[in-house]
Amino acid sequence: MADSINYQLAKFVASYGKVSQIPESTCPEVSFVGRSNVGKSSIMNKLFGRKNLVKVSSTPGKTSNINFFEADDVHFVDLPGYGFARRSKAERDRWAELIGDFFDSERSFNLVVSLVDIRHDPSKLDHDMIDYLQGNEFNFIVCLTKADKLSRTQQARQAAAIKKQLNVPAENVIITSSQTGTGIDELKKRIAEACL
Repeated sequence: MADSINYQLAKFVASYGKVSQIPESTCPEVSFVGRSNVGKSSIMNKLFGRKNLVKVSSTPGKTSNINFFEADDVHFVDLPGYGFARRSKAERDRWAELIGDFFDSERSFNLVVSLVDIRHDPSKLDHDMIDYLQGNEFNFIVCLTKADKLSRTQQARQAAAIKKQLNVPAENVIITSSQTGTGIDELKKRIAEACL
């Protein structure tokens, strides 16, 4: 197997509203999880080198299902964003349950990419997510998004603060920007290491 994934081959596979509908894992999987307005779709599109493969919405919290994409026999799983206030409590509960059920199911969790906005301190939900991933010994990295909004100095300062707050090792944190492409090669490298 080649040591890199051909992202040119990326395509949408299917969307599921319930974990019970998802077929069993047959290949490596990389899951993307984060707050609804963290820029998850944008990072995934940057990774795939496509503008609109992953639907980017002007309304945060639009992904309410689990969406599967595939590139080169690796599945990329776009999980619903968590914690966006403008949705009903019932809808937010459904998402929380969907994400929880997904991580509780028997799948090939090769890598979980937890996205956190570099401009802000991690939210309680970000902390909960990281605690959950650590507690259940998932292989995960923290992808700090929207780095283009900060200067280099601010990026370094924020990254250090977030690492400390979330209690994750430095090598598991990547500073990224879907605008400038910062950190995307590093992200690809980590995905390849986890999947190939």
